[in-house]
Amino acid sequence: MALIIDNLTKTYKNGRGIKSVSFQVNEGDIYGLLGPNGSGKTTTMKIITGLSRADEGDVQIFGRSVENDGEKSLEHIGCLIEAPAVYEYMSAKKNLENAAAYYKDIKAPRIEDILRQTGLLQYQNDKVKEFSLGMKQRLGLALALLSNPKLVILDEPANGLDIEGMVAIREIIMTQAKSKGITFLISSHLAHELEVMCNKIAIMKEGRLLKTATIKEVLEKSGSLEKYFLETVESRKQFGNMSRTK
Repeated sequence: MALIIDNLTKTYKNGRGIKSVSFQVNEGDIYGLLGPNGSGKTTTMKIITGLSRADEGDVQIFGRSVENDGEKSLEHIGCLIEAPAVYEYMSAKKNLENAAAYYKDIKAPRIEDILRQTGLLQYQNDKVKEFSLGMKQRLGLALALLSNPKLVILDEPANGLDIEGMVAIREIIMTQAKSKGITFLISSHLAHELEVMCNKIAIMKEGRLLKTATIKEVLEKSGSLEKYFLETVESRKQFGNMSRTK
């Protein structure tokens, strides 16, 4: 099992956060977290990657607990949370070289290879401040993939991109999953993007995980992930109303 999320709960001072979130990601999955802004997707991912601590619950990555095993549990993951952590005044290549310095075994050929895989090789010496949003997202993805991780966590990787940019990011992810066997956990509020890219899905809203399913199950039941999401949310509303009237 690549990732086990067990009863994660995190409450912020404003009362928002996540409550009792649990799901599992198998090795080789492209697993999607679908939900509107504020549904708890980013909070969940920050806890998974050690950027935040849960009030309750545990995260296991390839059998190691993030809470108990610290750095060892995170050594096989790459991530892109919220916005790419890049230096705008540096070139794409220099950003990757700077990141590579934190690892022992990343050499120049690996940097060139990841630039090629993400379509940035011809722009490697351009400063990031001259990049479009789509190119910055590609660089963020290149940084997440640089260390040859077995699990990659991507928070809204297509957010703000045009159609061509979304397709480019999607193709990079699907190619990496197929050719390298990398497991992906991807959050988005764009149902269609996750539908065409993922094999499994979890629906989140208002800090709670409402349902998990395979994309095959989603399409057989509802015809589209968008419709499945709306049906799930409506069903939960009706259940909540029934509970309050008892």
